[in-house]
Amino acid sequence: VVHLLSPGERILSIDDVYGGTQRYFRKVVHPRMGIEIDFVDFGDNQAVLSKMLTGGDKTKLLWLETPTNPTLKVTDIDKVSTMTKRFNANALLCVDNTFCSPYFQNPLDHGADIVVHSVTKYINGHSDVVMGVVCTNDEEIYAQLRFVQNGVGAVPSPFDCYLAHRGLKTLHLRMEAAARNANAIALFLEDHQGVTKVVYPGLKSHPQHDIATRQQNGYGAMITFYCIGKREQSAIVLQNLRVFALAESLGAVESLAECPSLMTHASVPDEQRALLGIDDTLIRLSVGIESCADLVADLDNALNAAVKNKQEQDKQKQSSFLPKVESGSREGGGYWDW
Repeated sequence: VVHLLSPGERILSIDDVYGGTQRYFRKVVHPRMGIEIDFVDFGDNQAVLSKMLTGGDKTKLLWLETPTNPTLKVTDIDKVSTMTKRFNANALLCVDNTFCSPYFQNPLDHGADIVVHSVTKYINGHSDVVMGVVCTNDEEIYAQLRFVQNGVGAVPSPFDCYLAHRGLKTLHLRMEAAARNANAIALFLEDHQGVTKVVYPGLKSHPQHDIATRQQNGYGAMITFYCIGKREQSAIVLQNLRVFALAESLGAVESLAECPSLMTHASVPDEQRALLGIDDTLIRLSVGIESCADLVADLDNALNAAVKNKQEQDKQKQSSFLPKVESGSREGGGYWDW
């Protein structure tokens, strides 16, 4: 998709973008292809408009994820499309639809020009293919993309296509099952003492719940939550999981968990992670199709281990600040017994 642009032109990308995409834009596209990159919050329409209008019509591509990875911000695709066509008709709107898959969201129906998916994830669904796909309903864009594909040789193997086709046949079943599990898990996490915040588009507490309800056909199976404490507690959660596997990928039949600040988004500059709210207590879940009861029990056990550790730390911290009492005092001598 980026090969549709020329040196000196600009990509306007959503700020909370997949770590690999952000790294590719910052360290490959900009320095080696001479294409400018700006990261902006697409939820702030005035900020997007300001960036689009700055420098005339240099902006040729808007890159959007919705929901985003990993903070699950939801952007109104219709609004961004309308604004793009009104103020910068030459710019293309590309939506990375990996988190929802074609089953739960169809950005082309909301004004996007191009849609990309990591086929590796939900479309394939079995963690045994590395592939991507680009979709468009515009013949001219299609012709340009096919020319680029032919020129760079971006063609998957026949066997990978076979595996992806196999996975596609059960996409609807897997997405429905995973989304049911995710909804139940999100509700469970909201009430757990080891969790300070849960982010899931299906929860009414999500800031863009209404947009997700209107724009998507389902809320998906990705959940982000913040555990209590600091890095030590999030590590304890991940170390104590038995059904969820510790891995960076997502969208397969098995459930996965990771800490983005140390894994998928470690390459994002520290100050940018701080602005986006990607700290060491943020844990991202890709919920699979296992028994929901098993998944909830697994998370409950891991979170309880983190809660216990935090309570022990707090108790030790309190003890270290206790004043010493003279022997024979009304406290019974020695240190106060808490």
